[in-house]
Amino acid sequence: MDAHTVMWIVFGVIIATVLALDLFVLHKKPHAVSLREAMLWSGAWITIALIYGGVVWLLPAESGGSASGLGPVVAQRYLAGYVIELALSVDNLFVFAVIFAALGIKREYQHKLLFWGVFGALVLRALFIFAGVELIARFHWLMYIFGGILVFTGIKLLFQGDKELDPKKSLVIRAASRVLPVKPEIGGPSFWVKIDGRWYATMLFVGLILVEFTDVVFAIDSIPAVLTVAIDPETKKADPLVVYASNAFAIMGLRSLYFALAGIMAAFRFLKYGLAVILTFVGIKMIGMLGIPPAGIEPFKVPIHWSLAFIGGVLAVTIVLSLAIRKKVELPAEIKVEPLPQPAEKPAA
Repeated sequence: MDAHTVMWIVFGVIIATVLALDLFVLHKKPHAVSLREAMLWSGAWITIALIYGGVVWLLPAESGGSASGLGPVVAQRYLAGYVIELALSVDNLFVFAVIFAALGIKREYQHKLLFWGVFGALVLRALFIFAGVELIARFHWLMYIFGGILVFTGIKLLFQGDKELDPKKSLVIRAASRVLPVKPEIGGPSFWVKIDGRWYATMLFVGLILVEFTDVVFAIDSIPAVLTVAIDPETKKADPLVVYASNAFAIMGLRSLYFALAGIMAAFRFLKYGLAVILTFVGIKMIGMLGIPPAGIEPFKVPIHWSLAFIGGVLAVTIVLSLAIRKKVELPAEIKVEPLPQPAEKPAA
């Protein structure tokens, strides 16, 4: 059994063990996740992801660290993919917060929804990733399409304003309401309830549909972005282990990250611009691997350690700027502050 197969087994054991522990032991009964618990789990997932990458780094490389082997180069690809996926996941957290608020899902039921949302995301991401890796290996020209999607998304994200999302007006929810009997007044704890002999979907199930749909939409950007840093410039192939493990560890830590950052997410006001720059960068990098012969642009390669440094640098700058330049909240002009009434003077005796 080679080292590559061993890492697949280790990865599978980690995911299965933590999912079982989470579902059947730690969160058997619904409860609101505390900040301390969320911080501990966030730190645990980041530690697990880094240790896994460290083991990949120490294992023997093949063919100079190509997509078929392991070693330092592959570990750097894994780490770059993990950082990109984790950064893009923060954008998901804003959407989750809006969904929970709009559907009236109580805090003690949010973990259950996110658990099954993450489980579904792991399955869907596996399908997308293995299909994407195989397609790029067979049809290199698809890198133009994926790269173009990333550049377009990055530019769009850079110039779009902050739009309020109303999940109840979502096309997905309207379509689901026509097919499924829904009880809008019931938010949990179950996905389905039986009333007068008939089954109804609760808002918890409606929220699950929205969370899964949101992940599919975000996967359109995140998977090509991770594929870009995972592709071997020589062979034009990506290691599915690198792509899927980096995605999975970031997604698994998404639930605890949500509860840890729920109260301070609005503070990262410049993160959106950093993500826009990163998406544009990896899109150009993917296109650059093939070059644009009609325009006289020869294929070029960006070393993975340069990519990792650029991505980390952009995130660091946006976070520092967000913390240094806080958004001012101004009161509407029509709101006036009236002076406090003064106590009446007592008459002289």
